[in-house]
Amino acid sequence: MVKKIPIALIYARLFLGIWIILLSLFEVNHYSFWAITLLSIGLLTDVFDGIIARKLNISSEKLRRLDSSVDQIFFISVAIAAYIQCPDFFKANYTKLIILLSAELLIYVFSFIKFRKEIATHSIGAKIWTLFLFATLVEIMVHCKSTVLFELCLWIGLATRIEILAITFTLRKWTNDVPTIYHAVKLRQGKEIKRNELFNG
Repeated sequence: MVKKIPIALIYARLFLGIWIILLSLFEVNHYSFWAITLLSIGLLTDVFDGIIARKLNISSEKLRRLDSSVDQIFFISVAIAAYIQCPDFFKANYTKLIILLSAELLIYVFSFIKFRKEIATHSIGAKIWTLFLFATLVEIMVHCKSTVLFELCLWIGLATRIEILAITFTLRKWTNDVPTIYHAVKLRQGKEIKRNELFNG
């Protein structure tokens, strides 16, 4: 039963995303408080599902791919909920958001073309970007605007998408949990890489 905790946390994040959309659609009282609470819980499930899986020695390719896909659905759900509440922010930043989304789509398309699988690099850069994305979404939920944080989120997001694309290009075969482009180069050379016990592997 304990070994089912990681997958339960992953699916919990999926339902949390749907829940946040419903809160936004129905314009519940104290929406920002509830949405930020659920977003925070979702972020924590993302942190601990992998850690627990590695501690239980049940981390697998299937689990890591599922984790990566649900992460995408979760943050897209939160973004949709934020758009419902604050459409003017998204309209004002339409071009920048399209560029960021296009970069995200590009790495998925390239991975499918090359490996017939979605990406699941779980790179260090992507984890850092997730924190900036979290902070930006919180600011939007509270104020319906974001300036400095949004710009940081945009440029860090683009930089990390470029690194993930480079990682995917460099790898000879599909591999999950590749911390950086440096590690991808080592894998291409047939060398072993060291992964952080808590955050990768």
